[in-house]
Amino acid sequence: MDISSINVINGPINSSYIIHFHKIRDYMTRDQIKVAEIFYSIQGEGKWAGVPSVFLRTFGCNFTCAGFGLPRGERTTEPEEIAEHVADFKVYEELPLASTGCDSYASWHPKFKHMSPLMSIDEIANKMHELIPNNTWTQPGGDDIHLILTGGEPLLGWQKAYPELLLKCMKNGLRNITIETNGTQKIDPLLSGFFFHQFTKQDKLHHKLTFSVSPKLSVSGESWDKAIKPDIINSYQQYGYTYLKFVVATKEDVEEVEQATNEYRKAGFTGYVYLMPVGGVYDQYAMNSTKVAELAMKKGYRYSPRLQVDIWRNAWGT
Repeated sequence: MDISSINVINGPINSSYIIHFHKIRDYMTRDQIKVAEIFYSIQGEGKWAGVPSVFLRTFGCNFTCAGFGLPRGERTTEPEEIAEHVADFKVYEELPLASTGCDSYASWHPKFKHMSPLMSIDEIANKMHELIPNNTWTQPGGDDIHLILTGGEPLLGWQKAYPELLLKCMKNGLRNITIETNGTQKIDPLLSGFFFHQFTKQDKLHHKLTFSVSPKLSVSGESWDKAIKPDIINSYQQYGYTYLKFVVATKEDVEEVEQATNEYRKAGFTGYVYLMPVGGVYDQYAMNSTKVAELAMKKGYRYSPRLQVDIWRNAWGT
């Protein structure tokens, strides 16, 4: 299907970095997405915490975030250690949780890429519709199920496939989409045209787009130059509501949040800033959550929980 010829509302749609040498660009296509997970849960973080949502987790990322949960300068080896036993795991739900580094390591590490199939847009849309109550995004009582594009980094390689996928879901009642991104990727012209048409002009009262941006501070193990991109995040605001969500554990991390936020404000960013505790496993999260909440109160930032850790201990598929 050629999305450029489809009429939506009132008119037509306007038209590396390599993790461990895995070329995600080899998979780039308009009609397929390499899918790590599709699951139905509640949004655990940020502005829409608590909202029933379908998550589409795409494969591939430009970061490893190997520093989370460790003293500064140290990098986790957990993904590599788990990868040594990759033959023992058939599906994501069987994978162990990582207590340090990226909690969704299998969505970018090349040793796990065989667990993330290339799926057609129809397959993805049908799977989503099977998961949601009453097989529709808008429920009989008027509340709606949200769609979350996450990763990995969902804006890394699959942008050309999103217009057709989102259009199919919108025809079945989808109203709210959130893109969870690290804020380093520009919007592809094709997707930009779709966003302008669908979210900024004719139907903005019915369809809402949110960018949940989690810039990576030094606590993640990523460098400032690669992770902090104020102009890119500022550009997201032309399409939908944009907020920042920083993962932190210490007062030093929050001082870095202030520095980064100043850079984003200078570039034109106007949204809210959230602090969220480091913690991909419950014990670590519980250790950090009170401290981070108090830091948020002291500095006047918003606090974001990680409800998936509170409720399901951050199990895969939640």
